[in-house]
Amino acid sequence: MFVGFLCGTLLAVLIGDQAEVLKPFGDILINLLSLVAIPVIFLTVVLAVNQMNVTQLGRMGGKLILYYAITTAAAVFIGLGLAFWISPGENMSLPAADVEKPDTPSFEDVLFNIIPENIITPFANGDLMSILFLAIIIGVAISTMKFSNEEKIKQSGEMLDRFFNALNEMFYKVLNGILFYAPIGIFAISASSFGGQGWGTLQSLLSFTGVFYGGIILLWLIVYTPILKLSGAPVLPFFRSTKDAYVTAFFTSSSIATLPVAIDTAKKSGISERVANFTLPLGAVFNSDGGALRMGASIVFAANITNLSLSVTDFFIIVLVGTLLSIGTAGVPAAGLVTLSAVLTMFNLPLEIVALIAGVDVLIGMAGTASNVFGDIVGAAVVDQSEEKGQEHEQESA
Repeated sequence: MFVGFLCGTLLAVLIGDQAEVLKPFGDILINLLSLVAIPVIFLTVVLAVNQMNVTQLGRMGGKLILYYAITTAAAVFIGLGLAFWISPGENMSLPAADVEKPDTPSFEDVLFNIIPENIITPFANGDLMSILFLAIIIGVAISTMKFSNEEKIKQSGEMLDRFFNALNEMFYKVLNGILFYAPIGIFAISASSFGGQGWGTLQSLLSFTGVFYGGIILLWLIVYTPILKLSGAPVLPFFRSTKDAYVTAFFTSSSIATLPVAIDTAKKSGISERVANFTLPLGAVFNSDGGALRMGASIVFAANITNLSLSVTDFFIIVLVGTLLSIGTAGVPAAGLVTLSAVLTMFNLPLEIVALIAGVDVLIGMAGTASNVFGDIVGAAVVDQSEEKGQEHEQESA
């Protein structure tokens, strides 16, 4: 995959816009990964939930919420701090372009879309919140059946458990076949993306992109690495064993499409199947450290371009709203641009800034997604280590 990326980038430099002819081959890879992503999300959550009781679900969910709160807050501070220090956008002007505000889901839409009217619609529309809701309630139902005192119900629950396990194994076999095509798809994605952007645009936004990538590096070094050490996980081996996940996320810019690979690498790194299957699908939908960092840097960038003075409180409100909106726009194409449009409108900042940032959206999206996926796996490792220690304590007490 790395060789494919290098070759694609080199081709983009050599032939420029003409490399966009390869875009369909990259789209094929994205479509193939998306093809297995939704079934894998549903099946892994069902299988994870039906192995746990309600107490375990609440305990693991609480740990995840605490972890996401800590890492998202850290990402916000890093993005704002670096952007204030480097001040990207001070010597830039707005492009002459008409930009329309994309549609953003309201809070009511997000809430009501969690509970679907029927079981088919969420899968047809790719409504991840509804799919997770269905997976959880079906998993709980199967778990209740498996541990029922009535033998007939117990046998039916075990049969359903075997059925979902078989389906899950089938989709992982499909995934293994898709990964054989991955180097070709990544070659096409890198060639068409960089060739179509135009190097002049990329150079003009170098400071903003540099702030974001610097923030991602700091997030990994001063947040994820210490958390891994505190959890007891070996840091360098963990980075090596999970590289397939964050490399795939970097090249595809899709946490959802990368989810099957992330679950597989998490298991290889020593995270239990039960924890990986439960935490990673939730992280793919709810956790957006890269998005929070991006929002912080983007708003400073926007304020610098327009010479607008915003208070520290204003910045934190903007980032908070943008982070919350990322939950409602999960699965939306160019979700980062959608959420940025919403917060710019809220503070009466010009939407033309979206056009500026769209010029490097491919670069921002790649690093942000890789960070999101790696952060999800780190969170899974933390929960797994905590669960193991809790079980050891219970055994010692007994």
